[in-house]
Amino acid sequence: MTGPTHVLRLEGVVKTFPGVRALDGVSFDLRPGEVHALMGENGAGKSTLMKVLGGIHQPDEGRIFIAEEPVVIASPLHAKARGVVFVHQELSLADELTVAENIFLGELPRKSFGRVDHARLYRETDAILEALNVGFDARTRVGDLSIANQQMVEIARALTVDPRAVIFDEPTASLTDAEKVVLFRVIADLQSRGVGIIYISHRMEEIFRITDRISVLRDGTYRGTLDTAATDEEEVTHLMIGRKLDLSRNAVHHEMGEVALEVRNLSCGALFRDVSFTVRKGEVVGFYGLVGAGRTEIAETIFGLRDPSSGQIFLDGEEVRIHSPRDAIRRGISLVPEDRKGQGLVLGMNCRDNMTLPQVDDMTAGPFVSDEAEVAIFDQYRDRLDIRTPGWRQLVGNLSGGNQQKIVIGKWLSMRPEVLIVDEPTRGIDVGSKAEIHNLIRDLAAQGYAVIVISSEMPEVLHVSDRIVAMFSGRIMREFTSDEVTEDSLIQAISGLDGGRVA
Repeated sequence: MTGPTHVLRLEGVVKTFPGVRALDGVSFDLRPGEVHALMGENGAGKSTLMKVLGGIHQPDEGRIFIAEEPVVIASPLHAKARGVVFVHQELSLADELTVAENIFLGELPRKSFGRVDHARLYRETDAILEALNVGFDARTRVGDLSIANQQMVEIARALTVDPRAVIFDEPTASLTDAEKVVLFRVIADLQSRGVGIIYISHRMEEIFRITDRISVLRDGTYRGTLDTAATDEEEVTHLMIGRKLDLSRNAVHHEMGEVALEVRNLSCGALFRDVSFTVRKGEVVGFYGLVGAGRTEIAETIFGLRDPSSGQIFLDGEEVRIHSPRDAIRRGISLVPEDRKGQGLVLGMNCRDNMTLPQVDDMTAGPFVSDEAEVAIFDQYRDRLDIRTPGWRQLVGNLSGGNQQKIVIGKWLSMRPEVLIVDEPTRGIDVGSKAEIHNLIRDLAAQGYAVIVISSEMPEVLHVSDRIVAMFSGRIMREFTSDEVTEDSLIQAISGLDGGRVA
């Protein structure tokens, strides 16, 4: 007797929120042992569909089947009991609890009289962590872990049950390359056990590496399903956004001005050492390297978040001492941080207040902040950056990832900087919004801004940069112009294989 042909199916799912039809008759199915990608631009309905499946939202219309049996999923615990496990992109961990307590939260093993069976708790947790090949144990306090290791704890939660289906939502956003290999091995193991995997990601290279089928949503509607082996990035992109994108290298050259920023022999303890580079007005300099190479730490030092142990920073030829972000902002340096939700935005505040937050002291009328001045700034940068929001009163947490990133960029552009540092500008952003952010970066350079872009994506640095700085283990290995760089030479440099040509 053969088993069910589908782990789960959704038929004609409709979900409406006030003023928005988030899902409009969407259907989706998952087969045993397959990895099925769910793709679409931010706001296409992916997260809403998965929240319906995970019991967070109830559908207004449509049906859900698990192993061909119609079900109503009333809550996340109900979904988990049915074998549907959700690994969220947004971390939902308790920092003060141990790894084991987080993994089994709400389901702690018990002894008599309701006491927690700690020996069993740690034993079962260590077995899961051993399978994930992580460098921490069950008793580690979660708040002491890196963001990447906290993501591994989220993944470990999925392995506490015998799942039918596991939903991974942008699981590699915070993982190193080595941790990605471990994750893909875990996924392959789940596949071999007949578990269906729903994989949500904007990273095309991952989609084409590990998935069997790709389903696409656009504006809350189902656009089609493709066999991964029989399609390509261009076809998937066209299905997602309805147009072709320019995915080529940067070939746009414009007149550059004088050197805006010069860094000489800058060091910060063991994080990076003897770093020297320049950025001219009208130039985009891309920083590329593996996780831990020191790229973000350099940006944080220039912005005054870290104190250098040695070296000099020059702006327009004048040496400056930057001891705090306030110093950097006063000197005309702005930083768009890597973690836009944790460091760049206040999600519970509206769009206007987020955008004007750094300069609120300059917009006071007596003891009050001038609403008129704030709205004028928001309107200016909403139009300039094409931020899609019903109005300034919209909470930033309700915007898509691409529009959230534009709010952060607009916030710093409104400070009129000379030097703009953008760290991982398109992390967690769909391919259509990525193209908009890339075009925006090139436009800013054409307007005379000196721009530094830090990215872990090679296509991104190749596409936007005039020069590329390759880093390895806290040192600059080489600098390339956009004309001379090749993928092989860039990989060699960031892997430490080009030590004879340190910049």
